[in-house]
Amino acid sequence: MKAIITGGTKGIGYATCELFLENGVDIAINSRSETDLKAVKAEFESRFPDRQILIKATDVSQKDQVIAFADYVKSEWPVIDILVNNAGLYVGGQIHTEADEVLENQIATNLYSAVHLSKHILPVMLTRKKGTVINICSIASIMSYPNSASYSISKFALHGFTKVLRDEMKDKGIRVVAILPGATWSNAWGEVDLPKERLMQARDIALTIWNAIQLSDSAVVEDIIIRPQLGDL
Repeated sequence: MKAIITGGTKGIGYATCELFLENGVDIAINSRSETDLKAVKAEFESRFPDRQILIKATDVSQKDQVIAFADYVKSEWPVIDILVNNAGLYVGGQIHTEADEVLENQIATNLYSAVHLSKHILPVMLTRKKGTVINICSIASIMSYPNSASYSISKFALHGFTKVLRDEMKDKGIRVVAILPGATWSNAWGEVDLPKERLMQARDIALTIWNAIQLSDSAVVEDIIIRPQLGDL
């Protein structure tokens, strides 16, 4: 199998790449940092020498760069089995006081990137009437959190896009899955001083993604809510 994972160098993206490679899946990943991409590619190639790893530096908030990434992957792979729209951005703030650019940038990164990439990858899946699109939403896709106004708006919109796309693809053999994680260890949390067990591990989310992919073609997990055992922060 061949899978695209956006934002594949850190957090949930990295853990998903690692799990896919462990299970014999070739991966194509992007990140804004070419340095990070090259480092992750070198690491994974040393650990998984039989797997193909494609990389391309991409600012997913920029439509032209998202399309260029899609075109690059399609030029290398005639078949794409899995698309994981994982890349995202969190900037805290309140909608009535923050600058307009805060919302605009998070919408571009968290929503438009998934829309544009899906639209350019789906034709490859549709020719085979087979494939899985997984959008990494958030618990903030279904409820608001303090000081997370624009982030919640963008994730609500991503969840809505997932529902629309699922309805459009359900008779075309394409499964569309929304993963809604709660607090998960990632760069977004910085160096917060909390016990390891207080937040979920990124691999927990990767395992959830992998399990959703393993279902038969006649089944789809529509929404998966996964939260820390002790509750969100």
